[in-house]
Amino acid sequence: MKLLCVGDVVGEPGLDFLCRRLPALRRRLGADVCIVNGENAHPDGVGINRAIAEEIFAHGADAVTTGNHALRRCAESLYEETEALLCPANLPFLDPSAGRVTLDLGRYAVTVLNLSGVAFLEPIDSPFEVADRLLAGDGARFKVVDFHAESTAEKQAFARYLDGRVSAVFGTHTHVPTADAGVLPGGTGFITDVGMTGPVNSVIGVKPELAIRRQRSHRPVRFAVAEGPCRLDAVLFTCDDATGRCTAAERVCECG
Repeated sequence: MKLLCVGDVVGEPGLDFLCRRLPALRRRLGADVCIVNGENAHPDGVGINRAIAEEIFAHGADAVTTGNHALRRCAESLYEETEALLCPANLPFLDPSAGRVTLDLGRYAVTVLNLSGVAFLEPIDSPFEVADRLLAGDGARFKVVDFHAESTAEKQAFARYLDGRVSAVFGTHTHVPTADAGVLPGGTGFITDVGMTGPVNSVIGVKPELAIRRQRSHRPVRFAVAEGPCRLDAVLFTCDDATGRCTAAERVCECG
């Protein structure tokens, strides 16, 4: 079993690049399941809506995850109506089922969970406790978690907390790929942050001059998505068909 997990899609350039590259990439890697984080895929670079989610599904995603911007461009009802479009299950005002889906692949079932960290983000429900509840009694052999979080320490602690209970945990949100893709002692594949799908000449997807102005002035600046060549960051987890445990984790990068 091969699980392809794609980093945060940023704005219209990132969405266009994803749609052009993902189908062929998935075929080339032989991915059985593809999960894409789409929470920044709106043209403004923040949020997602129904049309964008449908476009991502149409171009090769089996599940679309989000994060702290899940409700910036759509109503809660979108997640209730679209089974494989997920928002963090530990948002306290939503049913946790909005952050979980089990994909039926015939021979196998794959559960996808979406959770958000709390360090340096909104003080929502504990991702550790919500993960325990969602995993209890889940009979799927393969389980993969998008952990959308700011803190690298929180991401690493969370992955080790779930080590041996899920096939893979991949971190999203910070848009910069980390070099630690690997397999934890209990058989869970992990990467602290998978990266992003968006403009290369940017500051995490934003026009550099705007990001610089914000950092220099410490005043509010209206961000805009950068333009130019893009890249697609992802991680490919290979899992044992019999046990569901991860045997290899490989970073993937498509540039164009």
